[in-house]
Amino acid sequence: MAGTVTAAPLLQVDGLQMHFPVREGVLMRAAAYNKAVDDVSLSISAGETLGLVGESGCGKSTLGRCIVRLYNPTSGQILFNGTDITKLSQKALLPYRQHIQMIFQDPMESLNARHSVGNILEEPLVIHGQGNAAQRSARISELLDLVGLPARSRTRYPFEFSGGQRQRIGIARAIALRPRLIVCDEPVSALDVSIQSQILNLLIDLQKEMNLAYLFIAHDLSVVKHISDRISVMYLGRVVETADGETMYREPAHPYTRSLISAIPVPDPNRREVRPILGGDVPSPINPPSGCSFHPRCPEQQPRCSEQIPSETIITSDHQVRCVLHGASP
Repeated sequence: MAGTVTAAPLLQVDGLQMHFPVREGVLMRAAAYNKAVDDVSLSISAGETLGLVGESGCGKSTLGRCIVRLYNPTSGQILFNGTDITKLSQKALLPYRQHIQMIFQDPMESLNARHSVGNILEEPLVIHGQGNAAQRSARISELLDLVGLPARSRTRYPFEFSGGQRQRIGIARAIALRPRLIVCDEPVSALDVSIQSQILNLLIDLQKEMNLAYLFIAHDLSVVKHISDRISVMYLGRVVETADGETMYREPAHPYTRSLISAIPVPDPNRREVRPILGGDVPSPINPPSGCSFHPRCPEQQPRCSEQIPSETIITSDHQVRCVLHGASP
C-alpha cells in the first residue's frame, strides 16, 4: 500500500470548476460551456494515494491538469500546503511547480523525441537552478538508478525504448525535483498487464522512499485498489463517492460505484455471475441532465432524482456520497 499518512492535507481542492467555452458563429462567442469539472472537492495528505476513477470523459484528467495548473480553473480553490495557488501567475507558480509534478498517460507524447534522456532529465534541474553541471549529471545517474534503468540510457532517445521503459523515464522526470505531490494520469493504461504491475510497484517503492503523495487517475478499479489508500469516484464532472479502498469495494453506496465494481472481471472460469449492465451513454457535459446527472442511467432512480442536485452525505468520517437516496438535498 502507500506510505505514512499525516493528518493535515497537503492538497485541498474546494469547489473546483473548469468550464470550457463552446464558441460558435462568425464572432466565435461562447454559446455554451463544457462543464468538464463541476464543483469538485477533495483532499490528499502527505504520503497518501487518492485514486480517482470514472468512465472516459468524466473529467478526471482535466481535474489533474487543473491541480498542476496546466489549466486555469474557472472557479474554486486549490490549496497546496495551505497556500492558494489557483490564481497565481506563472512566475509566482514557479516555486510550487517543483513540488507538484505529473506523470502522463502516453510517455511517447510527453517526452521530447529530439532530446536524449539525459537532456530530458536535466531540463527541470536547469529551469529551477538546481546544482552545477557535475551535480546535475550525478542526479541524472541517481534518477536512472531509482527507476531501474541502466546508466547508458542517458545518451539514448525516447524512441529507442519500450513503452514501459519510456514510462520509467517519465517517472524519473517527475521525481527529479523531489516533489511532494505527483498527479498520475492513467500512467499504466497504455502498458501490457505484466508491465503495469512493474510500474505500479515502482510507484509504491518511490512513495515509501520519498513520502510522496499521489493523485492516481485511472478507469480500472482493480488497479486503483492495488495502489490507493482512498478512492474517489467521478461522474460527469463531479465526485459522487469517496471512501477508503476496502469500504469502497465492500460497501459501495452510490449506484454508479456499484456498477463500476460489478464490471471488474473475476479471474475464475468456473464462477458465473449475473451482473447488472449499465445502460446508456455518458451525457454531454455541455448539456447535463437536471438533478442528479446519473439519474438517466441509474437502475435505482426515483422521480426526485431528476429534480434534486444531491448534496454530500457523510456515512462515516471516511465515507461520503452524493446521492438523493442517502440524504436530503438543498
